[in-house]
Amino acid sequence: MKRVPRVAGFSFSGLHCGLKPCEPDLALLVSDRPAAAAGVFTRSSIPGAPVVVSKQHLRAGRIRGVVANSGIANVGLGVAGLRRAEEMAALAAGAIGCRAAELLVASTGVIGKPLPVAPLRRGIRRAVAALASGGLGDAARAIMTTDTVPKVAGRRFQLRSRQLAVAGIAKGSGMIEPRMATMLAFLVTDAAVAPAFLRRLWREVTADTFNRVTVDGETSTSDTALLLANGASGGHPIAGPRSPGARLLREALHAVAAELARELARDGEGATKLVRVEVQGARSHADTERAARRIANSLLVKTALFGGDPNWGRILQTVGAAEISLDLARTEVRLCGVAVFRAGAATGPAARRRAGAKLGRREIEIEVRLGRGRGRAQLWTCDLSDEYVRINAEYTT
Repeated sequence: MKRVPRVAGFSFSGLHCGLKPCEPDLALLVSDRPAAAAGVFTRSSIPGAPVVVSKQHLRAGRIRGVVANSGIANVGLGVAGLRRAEEMAALAAGAIGCRAAELLVASTGVIGKPLPVAPLRRGIRRAVAALASGGLGDAARAIMTTDTVPKVAGRRFQLRSRQLAVAGIAKGSGMIEPRMATMLAFLVTDAAVAPAFLRRLWREVTADTFNRVTVDGETSTSDTALLLANGASGGHPIAGPRSPGARLLREALHAVAAELARELARDGEGATKLVRVEVQGARSHADTERAARRIANSLLVKTALFGGDPNWGRILQTVGAAEISLDLARTEVRLCGVAVFRAGAATGPAARRRAGAKLGRREIEIEVRLGRGRGRAQLWTCDLSDEYVRINAEYTT
């Protein structure tokens, strides 16, 4: 696993508590002092109990940490699920010595399965004892479900004479088209940031990064992206966009979140390729966004990419199916930089062969220019393989 900078005042742990047969399934992130916090969550009309509880706890202001589990999503269980999420927060809060309202909770895994308390009670005690400043990788492993690799990223930046850091983890492999953030993502920084500005900054960063990811067009019930800033590096709080350090902090947060977002798309269930989709030239931003999402979520496009088939017809077909206005005489489709359709016609078999050869890469690009306006949108997605079908056909069995 890649090395990331340690973030002053934060410690982490991840271990197996018994919710899954043998893999790590419980993660803890703790600040040694109250931290400003911001969160964005799923827009699903059936949010998980941890989403409901964390939204409530964020209103309390300062936060001491996050406790998260994998294996069981704690979704669709009504009042019993809410009680379990509150109890999970209370157990972690009691173990580190703070109020339950200062703990945020997150869960991911199977929907509708009750979350048992006994393994959590034992596991949280052990997780507190295992907390370490270098434990971020352990926490990343503990929130994985169908992910094949843990996802960790970090950056350092200098504000005058002080060194500051941002680090984070994320999980997500399937059921990803967030329209908010992603399945689970937790970022921390030792910068001092005013709570109101932190919330604004986090909304902006997630819109440009985690909200640019789709694997299968499905939005999870558990999507949660959290940012904690504890000010352990010292200095005056960054209070607004013109404050010293605001631009540097935004750049660091954006870099970490964008790296994690790309890794989510790269690790899509059964994926063999990371795909960047860029659309330009629709009449409006909304149409450009809709065209990009149609391409990124099209089963026909994604399976063609899996097979290395430079089928530009699939791309134009799905844009047309969305009833998006375009000018074919000014439309261009590029695959891995090779123009395969331009000015109303295919560019010929030689271009098709060049594009097909490049589609064998692990990272590929689809670029579409529609010739109607100035709109622009970019997404990260992946191809669709037979392994995706197998994973999801057997998810609960």
